[in-house]
Amino acid sequence: MPSINFVLPHWLYWSGLIAFPLLAWFGYAAERRAGTPAKLSLVVGYMFLVTAGFVGLHRFYLRSRWGWVFIPLFCAVIFCNVEVKAAREAMSSVRLALRTANFELDRAQTAARRGTPGAAERVEPARRNVAASQARMDSATATRDRWANIAAGFGLAIGGLLLVDAVLLPRLIRAAAEREARDPLRRFTPVEIPPGLHEQGTGEDPTLKIRTPAARALDWITERSGEFVAWWTVLSVFVYYYEVIVRFVFNSPTNWVHESMFLMFGMQYLIAGAYALKVDAHVRVDVFYVKFSDRGKAAADVLTSVFFFIFTGTMLATGWIFVSDATRLGEVSFTEWGIQVWPIKAAIPIGALVLMLQGLSK
Repeated sequence: MPSINFVLPHWLYWSGLIAFPLLAWFGYAAERRAGTPAKLSLVVGYMFLVTAGFVGLHRFYLRSRWGWVFIPLFCAVIFCNVEVKAAREAMSSVRLALRTANFELDRAQTAARRGTPGAAERVEPARRNVAASQARMDSATATRDRWANIAAGFGLAIGGLLLVDAVLLPRLIRAAAEREARDPLRRFTPVEIPPGLHEQGTGEDPTLKIRTPAARALDWITERSGEFVAWWTVLSVFVYYYEVIVRFVFNSPTNWVHESMFLMFGMQYLIAGAYALKVDAHVRVDVFYVKFSDRGKAAADVLTSVFFFIFTGTMLATGWIFVSDATRLGEVSFTEWGIQVWPIKAAIPIGALVLMLQGLSK
């Protein structure tokens, strides 16, 4: 395991953006039904196992000393990979010397066949030089393979421990939760929100105080779409963590991580706009609005909604044109990853539609 040359398949990227929020929803819903204490979460435990289990972080999350078993194994992998890198560098220099020696041997043999004076005497030294260079190359290759095999052995040991913990983690979470419940110093206490401090937004929107059945139905769409794309932020932590590990530990930087994430954040920004409108989280630069009564604020919102619906309608129509053109042309991204562009551009009309529905709710 000296290097990792994984490139994220396009199908896995799109299915991950859909499957991960659904699995996260399912996991937290199951925990709420089971009454798991808020301080310990099976979902979070598996997140730690998947992303940083190789250093035992999931065990440290449970305050288990068994987490220390993973650290020396991981340090051994890093040490072996450093030796593999040094062997590769030695192979590069020896490969150049071997190529030069073969060139000199070929030139001496060609000159000898032509009868060039003194050429025959150069053939045997050139042949010995080739043999010596090949011996150094074989030695460097053997050194690289030996350290790579040792690294693979330590890596398999870590993988075996992670498989065992993946099976045991639900029971470990329950045991840790019981210990937390018995220890008053570690018992979870919910944070109280001070009066007048809004968890989200500015609290200036007068419609936050009123909900009709139709508005609640539209709000449900907004809330679900906002929660869905919010999970993508957690997904980005996994992906960037992978990039850090493969870049600095395995010396295998990627080209697809940055592109996949900034495209994902663009889609998240577009689709989450409706949720931000619902909870009054958009940036406000108010001089007069904050001084209005609720009735005055509502009247101002009704008047300015004309511009809102012009904007969202234009965004919906032009976004659909963008998607149609990208589909018709088979447009892909400009990098070597070459991801399809039409699903990314589809976030424009989808975000405009959800934003328009939330505007109707308001």
